[in-house]
Amino acid sequence: MTTRNGGPADDEFWRRPADGTAPPPAPPPAEPAAPAYPGPPPSAPPPRGWRPPVVVQPPTPRALPRQDNAGIDSAERSARTLTYGIGMIAAAVLVVVICLLCSRALF
Repeated sequence: MTTRNGGPADDEFWRRPADGTAPPPAPPPAEPAAPAYPGPPPSAPPPRGWRPPVVVQPPTPRALPRQDNAGIDSAERSARTLTYGIGMIAAAVLVVVICLLCSRALF
């Protein structure tokens, strides 16, 4: 957006030149610009025989013990039975408490 500070009216800035006026001169051809980036700096090779420090390789991991799939399955069944048992006891206690509260509300 172009803004003017003072001078002629805003529309006058955008009007065409009067008839018979010579057109403005053409701008000179632009010269190709030299590259702004000359490239990476030259690098010197490392000294002969230079090597990065060697890190000691750890030994291979040992084998894990075999899993007792049957034992795992029986432990999961026991845990599920215990969880269902606790849930049923909690549900029974909740039903008794609700019945007590409802009976107190009626009397």
